[in-house]
Amino acid sequence: MNFYNYSQEMEAKLAHDFIHVPGPIIVGAGPSGLAVAACLNSKGVPSLIIERSHCIASLWQLKSYDRLRLHLPKKFCELPLMPFPTEFPTYATKEQFVGYLENYAASFEVRPTFGESVVRAEFDERLGFWRVRTVREGSGWEKEYVSRWLVVATGENAEEVVPAIEGLSEFEGTVVHTSGYRSGEAFRGKKVVVVGCGNSGMEVCLDLCNYDAIPMIVVRDAVHILPREMLGWSTFGLCMWLLKWLPVQMVDRLLLFVTGLMVGDTARFGLRRPELGPLELKAITGKTPVLDVGTLDKIKSGDIKVYPGVKRFTSKGAEFIDGKSEDFDAVILATGYRSNVPSWLKESEFFSKVDGLPKRPFPNGWKGERGLYAVGFTKRGLLGASIDATKIAQDIALCWNLEHNQEI
Repeated sequence: MNFYNYSQEMEAKLAHDFIHVPGPIIVGAGPSGLAVAACLNSKGVPSLIIERSHCIASLWQLKSYDRLRLHLPKKFCELPLMPFPTEFPTYATKEQFVGYLENYAASFEVRPTFGESVVRAEFDERLGFWRVRTVREGSGWEKEYVSRWLVVATGENAEEVVPAIEGLSEFEGTVVHTSGYRSGEAFRGKKVVVVGCGNSGMEVCLDLCNYDAIPMIVVRDAVHILPREMLGWSTFGLCMWLLKWLPVQMVDRLLLFVTGLMVGDTARFGLRRPELGPLELKAITGKTPVLDVGTLDKIKSGDIKVYPGVKRFTSKGAEFIDGKSEDFDAVILATGYRSNVPSWLKESEFFSKVDGLPKRPFPNGWKGERGLYAVGFTKRGLLGASIDATKIAQDIALCWNLEHNQEI
């Protein structure tokens, strides 16, 4: 339905009941949402970003630890249309990346609406528009926006995952999710168990060592730990290059052979590897291999102890599934994040109600029906988000320019 052909009665209703947004509504002002808005602006298409926090990239600014760096080389993490400054190191720091995003938003005149949480979004068949209802934090003041296009850019990491582990509520020490962890300074001299062995859990353990804490890590499942660099390349860059010429299974065999030469058999330290190779496992399950930045050496030296899954927590510590018990002072949950899309988007064809991700896998999960789009859900980091942002902007710009009788 073309907005410009509405009857006067319908135009009056829109003006009275809704805030009409001529371009797309983008939910989320993280890197994914900024990338879509920037690409749209470069094509002359206005947009509105709605963000529940009071800053861009709130996950990076408000919920990440101080020592965080990009896990991949910067050339794989640039947003569309703007490279990183040449003086940045290969693995940019948290502060450098946030500064890059702020400059990115300023350069493309992206000005999100902050402090509004989307509580409901649905397609109105009668109007032919997406209706997006928001609540301003702390005030209860509601707004409702309408647009022909809705871009879901809240991503895979919108809400913390806190698993239900028996006895956790009885533990008398400190319990914090990694979203609330900044550095090991607060844990000097304390025994700390880190639950979760992804990149965040491994890095938090290393950070705790650097602050003279006594860390332990719970490794419930099999995990691939790879060197961050091998054969003079970044491991990720080497994989990308090899995949141009070789099948995934062959690249996996090569990765594991070189990793074995470099780090040895990790199973000896309680870090058994999955049966599937790291790239095949990533493609099937989305589980990312750990790119080691020094934690493995601390495990080998005994500075970080490895425990299997937790059977239950006690008031002073935990019992593990191997029958051993340990007392400690704090628990850090490196248990990740999840999408929150099912809690507010009233749509069932494109997004899964189970995990809140697009039902179609990459590279086909960026476009739904009736002007619905998704960005930041590829499980391929910033590179995947940039690819989808470019496609979304191109698709919306095509419709926009046809309506306005312009050429792309």
